[in-house]
Amino acid sequence: MRNQGDSMGSVVHTPVTDPLFGEMEIQLDHAGGTLRVSGGGLPTVEIRRSPDTEVATHVPIGTRDPGRLTLLVDGVEETLRPAKGLLSRRSYRVEAVSATRERRYVLVPDSTDTSRLLRDKRRLGVFTSTGDGNVSVEWENGEGRSTTAPEPYDAAVGYALAAAYGTGAEPMWHEALDAVTELWP
Repeated sequence: MRNQGDSMGSVVHTPVTDPLFGEMEIQLDHAGGTLRVSGGGLPTVEIRRSPDTEVATHVPIGTRDPGRLTLLVDGVEETLRPAKGLLSRRSYRVEAVSATRERRYVLVPDSTDTSRLLRDKRRLGVFTSTGDGNVSVEWENGEGRSTTAPEPYDAAVGYALAAAYGTGAEPMWHEALDAVTELWP
């Protein structure tokens, strides 16, 4: 996903005003490998990177290796599965599975700048984050077959995924063109 990890300071505290859930804070420590979303009546979400992980500077949380990450929602460990992030937009998706709520969340790029958040295949909203701790969202109105109204748990997970991985990705044809042009002298 698109982000600006190289220009990011070690710890960033970002206040956010969500249109549905109010005031919250995103705390991202790129060097330390931690992310925390709290406030606004939301459950606290933390993503932690294992201390011995080789840090990828282009990923805000520092890695896309699911074996090196822990996701906690109000202290309960849940499953976090970021895809590898190769050529297609879909390859930049991030999945979180809540065993306690029996729900599956997917944050998947839908443009060069934004990613949509799905809960059990229903669209909740569209997130924007450049990977520097700043996150914004446009929630769906809950009307229609493919959308549903977001709940506090949904919002907390969505903000955490967007802040930890950034949002958006180039289309496959653009990535392929870049790869080809790099081969030309």
